Amino acid sequence: MTHPLLAAYDAQLRTDAETAHALPSTVSGPLRMAVFPGGRGFVSYADLQEADAAQIAVLVELAVEHFCAQEGITEVEWKTRGHDRAPGLVEALTAHGFVAEETESIMIGEAESLARDVAVPDGIRIRRARTEADVWAMEEMQGTVFGDPHWQVRAETTMQRLRADDDVELWIAEAEGRIVSAGRLEPVGGTEFAGLWGGATLEDWRGRGIYRALTAERARSALARGKRYLHSDSTEFSRPILERSGLTKVSTTTPYVWTPPAD
Repeated sequence: MTHPLLAAYDAQLRTDAETAHALPSTVSGPLRMAVFPGGRGFVSYADLQEADAAQIAVLVELAVEHFCAQEGITEVEWKTRGHDRAPGLVEALTAHGFVAEETESIMIGEAESLARDVAVPDGIRIRRARTEADVWAMEEMQGTVFGDPHWQVRAETTMQRLRADDDVELWIAEAEGRIVSAGRLEPVGGTEFAGLWGGATLEDWRGRGIYRALTAERARSALARGKRYLHSDSTEFSRPILERSGLTKVSTTTPYVWTPPAD
């Protein structure tokens, strides 16, 4: 029997929800092929229906041909899920040059159960990040934690979303005016969900309950916006933290990334 939280995930968080901030997408069979600002391609689907390995190989080839025909594509992500029926998918992706990234846990929980009081160290202030200076400082900190040399691009994209009155919320924890932990809350329109994304804490500040406190604040905000569930794709580092906060692992997801060949 499918876990009820996983059933809600499949029903509400695939296709439309995954491509809400993308440019107009192309639909071919079960596939939805979208491009996000900056040239990142993304392949989404509710399921692959009853396709066998040969048919799935054709779908992968179709996706590669689709993105090869477009200019400005920097990379394409095909997001696989551990609970999907997809015979031969990994083999087909690998054969076409897709490279697997780190497998993450799909975590889901009731927002109400996460909206608890969490003690934080003295001197820590948790608040919404609202100014351009806040955004740049937050993204620089996350870039340091994730080893992302392109954090400036992400910062500008985030600012564009805020200028457009996007629903995204940025939450930060400060110590002596320095951002030491941060994360986003992304309400998903037309669903009962809000996403917890971008969670990062500087190494010297880990293990003190700061990230759990950030999660609780985001949960309270999600409830205020009428959301029932919180979800996140979590690394093995953040999974135990979210489990202690009340989220449940319902499946796994592995991104497979394809990079266009150089001219």
